[in-house]
Amino acid sequence: MIVGIDLGTTNSLIGTLEKGRPKLFKGEDGSPLIPSIIEFHETEGTRVGILAKKAQTENISRTIYSAKRFMGRGLSDVTQWIKLLPFDFSHSTEQLIRFTVGSKSYTPMEIGSLVLKKLKTLAEKETGQIVDKAVITVPAYFNDAQRQATKFAGELAGLEVVRIVNEPTAACLAYGLQKKTFGNIAVFDLGGGTFDISILRVADGVFEVLATNGNTALGGDDLDHAIAEKIAEKILSATGIDPLLEKSSQAILIHEAEKLKRQLSESEMVTWTWADSPSITFNITRTEIENWIRPIVERAKEPCLQCLKDANLKPNQITDAILVGGSTRVPLVKKLVQELFLREPIATINPDEVVAIGAAVQANILNGQISGMLLLDVIPLSLGIETMGGVVGKIIHRNSTIPISASETYSTYVDGQVSVDIHVVQGERELVKDNRSLSRFQLKGLPPLPAGIPKIEVEFIVDANGILNVKATELRTATCASVCVNPSYGLTDTEVEKMLFDSFENAEADFEDRFLIESKIEADSLIRATQKALLTGQALVDSNETLQIEKSLMKLQEASSGKDRKLIKAHIDELTENTKHMAELLLNQAVREALKGKNLGDTP
Repeated sequence: MIVGIDLGTTNSLIGTLEKGRPKLFKGEDGSPLIPSIIEFHETEGTRVGILAKKAQTENISRTIYSAKRFMGRGLSDVTQWIKLLPFDFSHSTEQLIRFTVGSKSYTPMEIGSLVLKKLKTLAEKETGQIVDKAVITVPAYFNDAQRQATKFAGELAGLEVVRIVNEPTAACLAYGLQKKTFGNIAVFDLGGGTFDISILRVADGVFEVLATNGNTALGGDDLDHAIAEKIAEKILSATGIDPLLEKSSQAILIHEAEKLKRQLSESEMVTWTWADSPSITFNITRTEIENWIRPIVERAKEPCLQCLKDANLKPNQITDAILVGGSTRVPLVKKLVQELFLREPIATINPDEVVAIGAAVQANILNGQISGMLLLDVIPLSLGIETMGGVVGKIIHRNSTIPISASETYSTYVDGQVSVDIHVVQGERELVKDNRSLSRFQLKGLPPLPAGIPKIEVEFIVDANGILNVKATELRTATCASVCVNPSYGLTDTEVEKMLFDSFENAEADFEDRFLIESKIEADSLIRATQKALLTGQALVDSNETLQIEKSLMKLQEASSGKDRKLIKAHIDELTENTKHMAELLLNQAVREALKGKNLGDTP
């Protein structure tokens, strides 16, 4: 089984398809939305999801959320966010962002892996199967560093990430599952931490991404922060106290801002009380809150216009506009989408769930269980290398369909040069300094020829996950060097080694979980077989033997509902032993029935 996972900023989901219909696995509260929150409790260990949600306001310093926004980013990328988040940050010399909890620190990949482990456990518990393969979605505008970070988080969680899929593309797959759609579809995806816009052409089951754009630093979190800042101004004006100066008040304020955003998406006015000392009450209207968040919502406009331009389409050529992500429930966002694409946007599938459903569809396509659908995704940002003068030589251009390979030939700049540095960058700007550095490596052993004579072919290969491999070859001598891009703000070998060592430390517990699931599956199979045997074979054995079997059966049923693997195994052995005689008698009876009326010399 390959599962589909939406690893979200605010909530995460995991699902599959059963008999062609989507099935999302649910958490402890009965909801498929698993909060992407981790609490490192002082005495009760690590809590994930709904169990950790209360800790956002009750155990603030030991709770991490919105980690997805930090995937593949350095401290300099997130300066504006940090001041509005109540937990502590640190960073290594490699600029990798870390969350500090007590004496320990965690990377976004480690936090993401804990969320993924939780999702994996929920699916295993409900299906009784080992889950070790997944399709994971990412924002379409995630760069290579962010995709690599997501893939690594999956590996840390014990998952083979068989495909990385863009979230808007996954959403379109979900809608394609329910109806045959022909035309040009705009997928507007505003989640908790990221914004994507993709335009796809759909015809006869082929989903072709024409263009994608977005902003990985725009989402519902930003709306919450804007509301929190305005409420803080009201509180400061009324009381002389700035609640944003205290981490505990700050966390409560952001939580209240999110609640207000939801309430005013349904109502025109809300009476809101700040319960802190001194207690004060305000009436807040939808119009007021829309004025607060309008500048942020408007930031989604330019990427949409650029995406239309890249797709070579006009707004009136869009046949459907699909809403994805919980933040699209905000009326002002819906209004913007309607104005941009000249039509009422569609949200017939729950916008919180549609990406996970699409991931499950893609998982089933890869599993061979769905045919007649083809997904042609694109690369969101151009890829190239640094050439002389700090200029970018683009090798693969954005919105190219993946998988893809492309190459360019370069030469040396200095006479006698025996090595060249290859600096891989990603972005749309002309100068290296304005783009994101992905990786550096050296091609050594070049013949010491005059400048311009060596011919160096640089080949870029982007796989179906949007992840880049680079190869450089000197064509005269066939000298070559290659790298699977290990992006800036990625992990050093030492950090990878430490994370893997940590996962090895937990291997015993991980294996124990696996063995427990396998034991429960074996117990369930034996219980059902025994119940069936008792119905047909009870007359073959005496009442004492029947009573012994029924007692053993009851013991196994009770044990299999618990978590003691050895106890389950002991009762499996006991029931197997106690049913051995009845099984022999049933087999003999079956043989007699099969041979009834036949002679030994009969030819079958």
